[in-house]
Amino acid sequence: MGWLLLFLVLLAAAFGILGAVLKAVVFVVLTIVLTVVLLSMLAWWLVKRQARRFVREIDTRSGEGRGPYRRGSPGEDPELPRTHDDRY
Repeated sequence: MGWLLLFLVLLAAAFGILGAVLKAVVFVVLTIVLTVVLLSMLAWWLVKRQARRFVREIDTRSGEGRGPYRRGSPGEDPELPRTHDDRY
């Protein structure tokens, strides 16, 4: 494979079109790389979005979410420790 690429580069240099060939190769490689990057970013965003939806749905069903079925008083956050000890 390496010999074929070397032969093609030397052939392009012999005919004086090496610059055009290199520009075309750079264009193709950058297009592929940017496409892969953009598709992976889109996939990551979609996975995060679905995970948020799933967590929100589970929280709503269990009553621990920020939805209409939340337990406790509105100013109380069950995950934080109490600031006052009522035992004494």
